[in-house]
Amino acid sequence: QVQLEEHGGESVQAGGSLRLSCVASGRTFSNYAMAWFRQAPGKEREFVAAISWSSGIKRYADSVKGRFTISRDNAKSMVWLQMSSLKPEDTAVYYCAADPRNGDYDLMPWTYLGQGTQVTVSS
Repeated sequence: QVQLEEHGGESVQAGGSLRLSCVASGRTFSNYAMAWFRQAPGKEREFVAAISWSSGIKRYADSVKGRFTISRDNAKSMVWLQMSSLKPEDTAVYYCAADPRNGDYDLMPWTYLGQGTQVTVSS
């Protein structure tokens, strides 16, 4: 089992920045690819970004490319999502996810999912 806990969600103005963090516990963190998903009210959960176990591969949804950056530190068992130039349409609950996969990072479901953290962007 892998337990995931997200932090950092809050309310911000459009154009602002936020950094979400996720701390993992349980099994060996470096065995897992990590990702962020989000779900806005009334919408399905969607892929945001993913990073391979070695950080050698990063993938982003088209809607966040150039604005969001995913990173990880295997020694700390943590993954981050740096979000900038935030838009109201980025408002959602953001979930951290872990899975022992080596590709298809944008495909759901992932094996482990955190409880989520709320990000609200006001115009």
